[in-house]
Amino acid sequence: MRTNAKGIALIKEFEGLRLEAYLCPAGVWTIGWGYTKGVKQGDKIDLATAERFLKEDIEEAERGVERLVKVKLNDNQFSALVSFVFNLGTGNFQKSTLLKIININPDSANVGFQLKKWVYSDGQILPGLVTRRAEEEKLYYQ
Repeated sequence: MRTNAKGIALIKEFEGLRLEAYLCPAGVWTIGWGYTKGVKQGDKIDLATAERFLKEDIEEAERGVERLVKVKLNDNQFSALVSFVFNLGTGNFQKSTLLKIININPDSANVGFQLKKWVYSDGQILPGLVTRRAEEEKLYYQ
C-alpha cells in the first residue's frame, strides 16, 4: 500500500518544513519535514532534497506498517498509521497496545483511544501531538 494524499498532507502539516537544521522538541537535530538521519547543527537543504528525504521517510514508515499490521486496512487507516509511525518510529509502534488492538479488530473504537495516549515528550503533553493524534484518528475512521 501507499500513503494517500490525505496522509501525506497530514505529515507535512504537523512536521512543518524547515530548510535549516533545528532541534525538535525531543532534542534531535531535524531538517525538512522531520528528517533526522545524520542531521547536524548548521545543515541546510533545498526543497528538492526535503521532498526526497520525505519520500524516504514515508517509505520507511510504510514498510513498518505493512510488516507489523496483519489485517487488511483501508487507504485512510493505512495512511493514518504511516503518519503515526513517521512521527514515533516503527519500534514504538511494534511494542504498542495500539498495534495489538488493530491486529485483533482494525475497526475497533479503541484504536482512537490508543492513538490519543501518544502525546508525551519527556513526560510532558505536547499540544501539537494532541492535535496530530486527533487528526490521525479522524483520518483513520474516515
